[in-house]
This record gives sequence, structure tokens and C-alpha cells, in this order.
Amino acid sequence: MFGDFDAMRQVNPVGRIPSLILSGGEVLIDSAAILDWLDHEAGPARALLPAAQPARRLALHRVALATGAIDKAGAAAYERLLRPEAYRWPEWIARCRTQAEGALAALAALDWQGALDQAQITTACMIRYVRMAEPGLLPEGRHPALDTLAARCEALPAFAATYPADYALPTSARDG
Repeated sequence: MFGDFDAMRQVNPVGRIPSLILSGGEVLIDSAAILDWLDHEAGPARALLPAAQPARRLALHRVALATGAIDKAGAAAYERLLRPEAYRWPEWIARCRTQAEGALAALAALDWQGALDQAQITTACMIRYVRMAEPGLLPEGRHPALDTLAARCEALPAFAATYPADYALPTSARDG
């Protein structure tokens, strides 16, 4: 089940994805670090995060809300899907779902117009993940602004090319 974990730890000691190995061998092990490097490489005219305040701070706030929703929805899903049923902690699942719902509501209250940027990309990726891992948190129609953002991003060829069509949620090997 976790066969690739040891190999992943050879690249990233935390054993998490994503990781980016640069041409000189340096490894970036966090989404924020990877995105910062990509923005630097692209240059200010093509960067996905604004360089100047307060626009940068506002974009990073949106990214933090979206990644927070991913973390909490993922924690709830792992507890529900991977932990053997006899050891699952319903109160923990409820707490994580409440935290994810708070982030979703905050994101839904924002204006998502404008050029595609890192906050929109991260939020659209979060929507895709939440709808796969914890679909009850974000059914279509609950937050129309997020539905519109997701539809706009999912229509882009780059998003379509990354859709994990063969993705299957993990399950506990101990659940009969």
C-alpha cells in the first residue's frame, strides 16, 4: 500500500509530494517553495503571484485558505478511509470537516474575477481534490462562486491534461 513511501523519502525526507528536483540536484519539497521558484524563473511579468503588497498578501491569504481546506479535508478523508473502523475518531473527522467548511465559505465569499493567478489555480485544485476525497463538503451548488471558478479552470487544456482519471481513494487494508 505504501510501497513508494521509502523511495519518496529518498527525495523528500518528509515523504510528501510534491517535490521538485532542480537541474543542480537541489530538491524543493513544498508547494510554496516550488511555486516561488517557478515565479522567480518566469520573471515578474509572468509570475502567478503579485510581487507588490497588498496584492501579494491578499493572494497568499487565498492560497492559505485553499491549502487549509485541502489539509483539513484530507485529514478527514484519511481518518475515514485509512484508519481501521474500530479506531476511527468521529469527533476528529467532524472537527476537520468544520475547519474545511470554514475555509470553503471564506473562499466562496471572495470575488474570483480577473486574470488566472496562483490563488485561482490553487483554489480550483482544492475544489477538485475535495470533490474527490470528501464530496459531501462541496457538492455543486453549495458555493456558486466556487462552482464558477472550478468550471472556468477545468475548461482550460492544462487542467484537463492533469485530471487524474484513474484516481482511486485509498482504503484501509484492514477493513474487510
